[in-house]
Amino acid sequence: MSAADIIKDIKARKFKPVYLLHGEEPYYIDQIIHYMEEHILNDMEKGFNQTVLYGKDTDMATVMNAAKRYPMMSDYQLVVVKEAQDLKWAKETEGNSKTAEFVLNYFEKPLPSTILVLGYKYANFDKRKKIYKAIDKNGVVFQSDLVRDYKLAQWIDELVKEKGYKIAPQASALMAEYLGADLSKIANEVEKLLLNISKETTIDTDIVQRNIGISKEYNVFELQKALAVKNVLKCNQIINYFADNPKANPMVMVMANLNSYFTKILKYHYLPNKGDAAKELGVNPFFVKDFETAARSYSLPKTFDIISLMREYDLKSKGVDSTGNTTDGELLKEMLFKILH
Repeated sequence: MSAADIIKDIKARKFKPVYLLHGEEPYYIDQIIHYMEEHILNDMEKGFNQTVLYGKDTDMATVMNAAKRYPMMSDYQLVVVKEAQDLKWAKETEGNSKTAEFVLNYFEKPLPSTILVLGYKYANFDKRKKIYKAIDKNGVVFQSDLVRDYKLAQWIDELVKEKGYKIAPQASALMAEYLGADLSKIANEVEKLLLNISKETTIDTDIVQRNIGISKEYNVFELQKALAVKNVLKCNQIINYFADNPKANPMVMVMANLNSYFTKILKYHYLPNKGDAAKELGVNPFFVKDFETAARSYSLPKTFDIISLMREYDLKSKGVDSTGNTTDGELLKEMLFKILH
């Protein structure tokens, strides 16, 4: 089941007695739990029947005791365990101890009037455990996987469309490049952006730049376009701006974006069928022509050299083989010169 499927079932009052929400991406886990807290019980029922526990401050015995209670003046009670990854799972759910048996027995025969939600974030639950198999059989298991960098623009497209708005490919790509892979941060920025436009307006790069605080001329997206055509003047203007505004343009972010960009150029060189470039590179077809241009500007050997160069300067930014007084801005300028020449 997807997060949307689970929320749809909750909205239809189709409940399961146990939900294990686990995975490396916390965004969907938080989204589901928030919806459950807001919509399963009404305000009057919440006082007696909604319990929120935190993994580092509780134990499985406390969780089980809460789950085995019966609701008061309500058909259901909701027990939410946030940060469930901090529970002592191995000690209290494995082996032949009475606690382990007590816990496993509950998940094999959960109380129908209890909705127990386990938010297990930043890692995948061990699927070999008996407790996992019991929950999978009698409840819902949802795995929240990370959205890979090359799928972020698509994720933004889908999020905006879900809310009834339209966004241009360049705008979603710019947001993905600038905001990174933190889905909660992206979702918050999208919400703020949508407050300022009508549904008839297509979100373009100008709207993104105005509302998210990205410099219109000096951003990583513009740097990539300038690099593709070897516009030395524009590249230097942008990198100088980055050097003068390191908090808004940290070297680690710039390096990550450039590494991703030149890795895609490398992949483009190796594509036997350039007609499949959008799919193989994981980019919107709108941007394929940019990589075609960049591949002409940077030969295969030169692209290899650039990727090696970036690794070298990434290490220098971390203090390896560099003089102690060299700033990140100076390193970026030096690296850019070697990329272009």
